Amino acid sequence: MLDTILITLLIVAICIALLGVNIFFTKKKKFPNTHVSGSKALREKGIGCVQSQDREARKESKLAVPEREKGKTDKEIN
Repeated sequence: MLDTILITLLIVAICIALLGVNIFFTKKKKFPNTHVSGSKALREKGIGCVQSQDREARKESKLAVPEREKGKTDKEIN
């Protein structure tokens, strides 16, 4: 059982080292930007990040009409 755990840890360590070769051995020392907003082709198509789109949709519009509170009648509001 201990052999299996050690072999597994060795495999994971090798995988992490291989994934980090670009970062460890280049001058940039930076992970590549794989976010949707970092892709020029997606920006040209108008595709954006869901979180950014949600943030924009939740912004309060200056032209929005304020809603009435639930349960109150017109007489109580005025």
